[in-house]
Amino acid sequence: MSVATIQTIDTPDGAFTILADDAQRVLASGWTDDVERLLGRLRAGDRPTAVTEGVTDAAAAVVAYYDGDLSAIDDVPVAQHGTAMQLAGWDALRRIEPGRPLTYAEFATVLGSPSAVRAAASICARNAPALFVPCHRVLRTGGALGGFAWGLDVKQRLLAREAGVPALIG
Repeated sequence: MSVATIQTIDTPDGAFTILADDAQRVLASGWTDDVERLLGRLRAGDRPTAVTEGVTDAAAAVVAYYDGDLSAIDDVPVAQHGTAMQLAGWDALRRIEPGRPLTYAEFATVLGSPSAVRAAASICARNAPALFVPCHRVLRTGGALGGFAWGLDVKQRLLAREAGVPALIG
């Protein structure tokens, strides 16, 4: 039986919920207070058998991030399960610097497969521990936002915050 801890905190972008395993690795996170929506980000076989409300170590990093320490999320441990390409992609997402987003094409090139733009986008779409694995830092060619599971308004504010453009944060 695997038991996970869930915690919801308030952020300037709304409720942010963190699901962490017993080793305090983030399994899933996002801008919602809907536990089922967050659990739905995980493959069925990767979902915990029980979830209890509590305090997660990762919550302090989220507070620090929103207080201006953009690197606070960098070393928060996550637990992700997927193909070798997905795991490599999620690892690569963690190396994208705040304020320096990539396009999906550039991200595919980083992954060593310049023609695999759709696969690169899929890696972002299947990322469960949002913010800690910053898939919001990948854009469409030309700078359009593309997609984001938690809404394009949140993605825009995260990118503006990371670019240091307070007028756009709202």
